[in-house]
Amino acid sequence: MSSETNHPDVMDKLVSLAKRRGFIFQSSEIYGGTGSVWDYGPLGVELKKNIKDRWWNAMVRERDDIEGLDAAILMHPKVWEASGHVAGFTDPLVDCKACKARFRADKLEDGQCPRKPSKKPGEHTDCQLTEPRLFNLMFKTFMGPLEDSAAVVYLRPETAQGIFVNFLNVQQASRQKVPFGIAQIGKAFRNEITPGNFTFRTREFEQMEMQFFVDPQAPDGQKSDMEWFEFWKHQRMAWHRALGLTESRLHFHQHTPQELAHYARAAFDIQFDFGGTLGFQEIEGVHHRSDFDLGAHQASSGKRLEYVDQVANRRYLPYVIETSVGADRVTLAAMVDAYREEAVPGEAEGRVVLGFHPTIAPVKAAVFALVKKDGQPEFARKLRDELRSRFTVDYDETGSIGKRYRRHDEIGTPFCITVDHQSVADGTVTVRHRDTLAQDRIAASAVTAYLDERIR
Repeated sequence: MSSETNHPDVMDKLVSLAKRRGFIFQSSEIYGGTGSVWDYGPLGVELKKNIKDRWWNAMVRERDDIEGLDAAILMHPKVWEASGHVAGFTDPLVDCKACKARFRADKLEDGQCPRKPSKKPGEHTDCQLTEPRLFNLMFKTFMGPLEDSAAVVYLRPETAQGIFVNFLNVQQASRQKVPFGIAQIGKAFRNEITPGNFTFRTREFEQMEMQFFVDPQAPDGQKSDMEWFEFWKHQRMAWHRALGLTESRLHFHQHTPQELAHYARAAFDIQFDFGGTLGFQEIEGVHHRSDFDLGAHQASSGKRLEYVDQVANRRYLPYVIETSVGADRVTLAAMVDAYREEAVPGEAEGRVVLGFHPTIAPVKAAVFALVKKDGQPEFARKLRDELRSRFTVDYDETGSIGKRYRRHDEIGTPFCITVDHQSVADGTVTVRHRDTLAQDRIAASAVTAYLDERIR
């Protein structure tokens, strides 16, 4: 499929909205900020958690053949030697002796020289770029009181290795039989040299990964490893669509032979069109990792990691089909996809809307009292308290009803419930829909069921 975008660049507008409304803040902003590290505010943490919950439900709670795990961030340093990260997890870098900046040698066209006027690295007449050298992307620290080579540990650059070293622990504790998977959500860290584009590429990020272990020989009646690969490829694309991402903004990118890792049998990225110059970018990878990881850890540790098939009387290292999602990237994709500016009849300024799928919207419903008297605030707060046991609900009584609607359009609240003089008289309220602006008059006692039916 074509990688050209037909969508405008909304990133600058989104960055402004995200700070103003409490989705995402620059980390340590009062001290000038930390480069490409971000904090999720009250609405952002809800949005991201809703996305993670949907992933966990789809991968673990709704399936019998996938188990959950939460492996530690700090691992034995030999883990990263065996996985190849110590020797091979590198980017080629060049330094400029004139401006002292550092750039990815393979992505100079994406870099920006800090000198004015800003140009690409090497374009200024006095640029002095060094020869490329390799730079390891792992953050290094020390465990224990001594800061020497024997105490070196790393912040994990991916969550997958925690799954591989626990393969037999999980299999034996859960009594699972191959084929089965192990899933986890967790933080990872990469000392990226050219991070940017808001939360798209950051130094601290969160992954949602599942490793699915399959029999390389595919006994009769079982899917082959490539059939499982195709199964998970399409399952994962369907998940993104169900999240509410526009279908035309999603496509597969197949890794070329040059892109394919040396151990991989096949690899596809699910890409989302972020619009503007960013265009189509990876938000999830689906990879056939063969038996490389288990084999490497078995050889390095000296511990047998083979699965024992007692029925067939066989021992073997399973192949692994990996699905790896960037939680931050999917959250950003959901915000980009949801952002729209609309004209409103009778209003000159129009409105900004985040049209989130109702299940991931950070606030599901807002409850308003039309006026601050006549028992309306008490009625509205009572309704809010009743709804809170099921939904994330906000109570707002500040400003005109129109301004309150606009505030909640901008943060993506799908339903606004207004209590007025009629509510106090007959127990009914008005429910206004974010996307259509339609309004329904229903009994306050029916609101929970009404929302239940529409938020799924």
